[in-house]
Amino acid sequence: MPATTATTWLETLNRREPETDAEIVVDQEFFESTDGTEVPAFVVHHEGVELDGDNPTVLYGYGGFRINLTPSYDRFRMPFLEDGGVYVHANLRGGAEYGEEWHQAGRRENKQNVYDDFYDVAEGLIDRGYTRPERLAAMGRSNGGLLVGAAITQRPDLFGAASCGVPLLDMLRFHEFLLGESWTIEYGHPDESEAFEYLREYSPYHNVESREYPAVLFETAAGDTRVHPSHARKMTARMQANNEGDDPVLLRSETGTGHGVGKPTSMEVAEQLDRWGFLYDQLGVLD
Repeated sequence: MPATTATTWLETLNRREPETDAEIVVDQEFFESTDGTEVPAFVVHHEGVELDGDNPTVLYGYGGFRINLTPSYDRFRMPFLEDGGVYVHANLRGGAEYGEEWHQAGRRENKQNVYDDFYDVAEGLIDRGYTRPERLAAMGRSNGGLLVGAAITQRPDLFGAASCGVPLLDMLRFHEFLLGESWTIEYGHPDESEAFEYLREYSPYHNVESREYPAVLFETAAGDTRVHPSHARKMTARMQANNEGDDPVLLRSETGTGHGVGKPTSMEVAEQLDRWGFLYDQLGVLD
């Protein structure tokens, strides 16, 4: 990532006065998934932005472990919104937004539903005139990083960039490291033949092939005690070796921290700077 891009983003953040009178629009929209399920997503943008089908857009998802994604405030998103960006929070199956049935529809052998939901929200955003693939980024962390890994290997045509944080990516060996064994309840156990088959179908690391990929920033931490950093490290290496396009595949690795909780403010700012600087650069936010 060019240093000038990150510096420009930081300078942009620092010189702004809070726009206390500016209106942020938050709409809940519904998108039809592959099997006909209506998937909700919160679509966020600045009131004055012109929605012309060419807006830089970030699509965030998680889809697992009964985690509900409700609207929240993040000051690091504000410059992106003020610069004409659209931020989308998708409520994919695997969470519990609609109860345990919604969770069950996105776990174990049903995990592909989560990815299909994500792609159909992405395609819906394009069809409704928010953005286009070259200006659409996928974002997720942890189980959401698995989601992003699946997205860039199953549908690399649909995204121009991806932010993939502390991700699970090798779904055939995840149970052998750190807390992985406890997650077999959610994903299935790779040592069982039936689970092995559906895990192998979507495991991002095992579905990297020689082709063009969107720009990707993988993020991990040497001290992560939940998801082993080897997931991001070896995924980066395999994608770099197989990427036939010109877009960068990058790895950002921290020391002295872990999966994300308890970081000092300075480290959080540096991480956000690199992440949003990368997205600004790849989505052409300031062009």
